[in-house]
Amino acid sequence: MSRRTYSQSCSMARTLDVIGERWTLLILRELMLGPKRFTDLLPGLEGIGKNLLALRLKQLRAAGLVGRHELPPPAASRVYELTADGRALGPAMAELGRWGIERLDSPPPEFQFRPGWAMFPLAYMADAEAAQGLEETYEFRIAEEQFHLEVRDGTVEPHTGPANHPDLIVTMDPATLSELFFGDLGAPDALAEGRIGIEGAPEALQHALAILDVDPQAAT
Repeated sequence: MSRRTYSQSCSMARTLDVIGERWTLLILRELMLGPKRFTDLLPGLEGIGKNLLALRLKQLRAAGLVGRHELPPPAASRVYELTADGRALGPAMAELGRWGIERLDSPPPEFQFRPGWAMFPLAYMADAEAAQGLEETYEFRIAEEQFHLEVRDGTVEPHTGPANHPDLIVTMDPATLSELFFGDLGAPDALAEGRIGIEGAPEALQHALAILDVDPQAAT
C-alpha cells in the first residue's frame, strides 16, 4: 500500500506526509527517552495492534527518523531508536505538548497515564539559558520507573533508566506526578506534604528548579 500524500509543495504538508499518520507522533514520543524493543513500545501505545506498529516503524525507518539495531549479548535483542532527524523533532513535539496541556483536563480513571509522558516534555521545555555552563544530572524515581535528565552546558536531554552519579534525586509516586502534570497540585504543596523526596546538594536543586522553570520558593 502506497503512503498517502498531500501532493503540495509546502513545508507543513511535507511534514504531515512524513509524521501525520495516526500513531506516528506517539511512537516518536515513546522513543524520545531512548531505544526500545518492539514489545516495550506496545504498553504505551495501547490499542495500536502489532501489525500497525510494525508498519509505522517501517515507514519511520524509510523516512530516516528511526533506526534499528541488535544489542550485543547478553541482551541480544533488536531495538528501535531515533536518528538525529528523529531527535530533531523533540522541540517541535514539546511545543505541541505545551499547546495541548493547556487544553488537557484531569483524565478520567479509564485513561492511561505513564510517567515517561511527563518526563519527555520536561527536557524540551527546559530553560536553555539557565542550563548554560552546567554539567549536572537529575534522576527521577517514579515508583518502579527511573528517568534522568542530562544537563550539558545549555542542553537538556531526557533518558530512561537510572543515572550514573546523579547530582540530584527526585522521588515521587505516579499519582503525585500526574497531579503535578495536570496542574491539580503545585510543587510547593507537594513538597510541604512530603509527597516529593529530594536528595542532593542544595545548589543542584536550585539549578534544577531554574532549568525546569519551577518557582524557587518551592524548595524553601
